[in-house]
Amino acid sequence: MFDSNTATALVVMARYPELGKTKTRLARTLGEHETLDLYHAFLSDIAQHHAGQAAYTLCWAYTPTEVNYQELATTLAPEHTTTMRYFPQQGAELGARLHHAFHWTQQQGFAYTILIGSDSPQISREVIATARKALDEVDVVLGPCNDGGYYLLGMRTAHDVFSGIPMSTNVVTRMTIEAAQRQGLTVRLINTLFDVDELPDLVRLAQLLRLDPTLAPITAAHLNSMRSFHDNHASTTDNTSDSTSTLNLHRANQPM
Repeated sequence: MFDSNTATALVVMARYPELGKTKTRLARTLGEHETLDLYHAFLSDIAQHHAGQAAYTLCWAYTPTEVNYQELATTLAPEHTTTMRYFPQQGAELGARLHHAFHWTQQQGFAYTILIGSDSPQISREVIATARKALDEVDVVLGPCNDGGYYLLGMRTAHDVFSGIPMSTNVVTRMTIEAAQRQGLTVRLINTLFDVDELPDLVRLAQLLRLDPTLAPITAAHLNSMRSFHDNHASTTDNTSDSTSTLNLHRANQPM
């Protein structure tokens, strides 16, 4: 039963998978069809990990606005289609779209909102639980990455921690913390993770999933079958230790 005092929304900022419009930087290396299939695997892992949970409701904030995302969801987690919620992203730039997502969940009666991107299929239920627990003690929870962005943002109220922040820079997390603190809000950082935007990031994910494929089993199986990924793998392996993966939650001009 929905309890507005404790209900938690897990919002995934997601682009509808379309050939030629999905993860275009990866597509330049892997090819458009391979990249589209890979992104569908990402979405499937997120849906199957997080839909139907008693602790939170999975909500998809999708773009473009005209698509039928619920129909897509029937291919991602068919048994949980009716338990998930769907709403279009709104806003001219990323900060506005993120802020709108928090407003939407607040209007729907959710007491807690945790927002993630769709490019980190390895985000576990344990990470979400850590963020949710932290929101009982602080106003803002951030999941940071090494390059200064963040992959997760949680709040109980739709505070404006977005305006005036130059997205797609290495100061996003720092400036978000500062914006929160100027409003008298408390902040906590949780686990540092990465997302997948370019080939070195994908190599890093593949290495992680070889150690623990249960983190994203559909993606792990798909990577094992991708000829174009293996063809390009060797040329990037030597560089992955220096890779600083970026997080789409701070990329300014691309709908998620």
